[in-house]
Amino acid sequence: MKILITGTNGQLGQELHHHLSEKTYNITGLSRDKLDLANPDNIRQVLQEIKPDVIINAGAYTAVDKAESEPELADAINGKAAGILAEEAKKINSRLIHVSTDYVFDGTASQPYLETDETNPLGVYGKSKLAGEKAIEEVGGEYLILRTAWVYGVGGKGNFVKTMLRLGGDREEIRVVCDQIGSPTWTGDLAEAIGRLIELKWDSGIYHYTNSGVASWYDFAVAIFEEAKQRNFPLKVARVVPITTSEYPTPARRPAFSVLSSKKISAVLGSHPPHWRQSLRKMLEKNQ
Repeated sequence: MKILITGTNGQLGQELHHHLSEKTYNITGLSRDKLDLANPDNIRQVLQEIKPDVIINAGAYTAVDKAESEPELADAINGKAAGILAEEAKKINSRLIHVSTDYVFDGTASQPYLETDETNPLGVYGKSKLAGEKAIEEVGGEYLILRTAWVYGVGGKGNFVKTMLRLGGDREEIRVVCDQIGSPTWTGDLAEAIGRLIELKWDSGIYHYTNSGVASWYDFAVAIFEEAKQRNFPLKVARVVPITTSEYPTPARRPAFSVLSSKKISAVLGSHPPHWRQSLRKMLEKNQ
């Protein structure tokens, strides 16, 4: 089976490439210098040359705050490129697995979001990702849109766990937002789930996958430091102070509630995702 992974410089792309390379697939992993998702002609040319059986689109414009000042670039990479990938996938009878986000919702719910719940993105990033979903649905073919949330991993840069470990090594006190709720999701589990989906039959459509359990960013930070201290990470941090979103203003608004229901994907996979704290331990052990 020939598999193409986009965005292999990113934290999920790296994890996917590593995970799938351990199997007997013919894998092509492309970073932005080889596959520029902002360049439609480049996308078409690459897919026609490789003709993969499965396309995993892990590439994306993920700078949530920067997107507010670069809406056209965000839409080109997250929106238009997704539609072009779907078009080319349909031409060559390839299955498309496209990674999307909780940011398509406005975060006003009080129970886990279902795939059928109404979308209402708050910012440019969420709007661009929703545009990508709609473009894929319009094209049709064999596609699986996989929404996830609060992703972190050993690879890549700038994820919350790595940021906390870096700050915790330098500071005694760290202030973390406590009124945004979600499910921290490890790329190791996400990559494994995608790897299993490659081998399974599924109906085209939208699915949600995150680790089980919920936390605020404050809860997550406290857990990171507790687990890291047990593994003798070099930390100075002594206090984690909970603050509100209004005390930490950002250019882009974030959903206050980002919990996604994984019931639909669990039925396909035959198991529920691991709890986020269990997966955090595994990630820290790999990061030592």
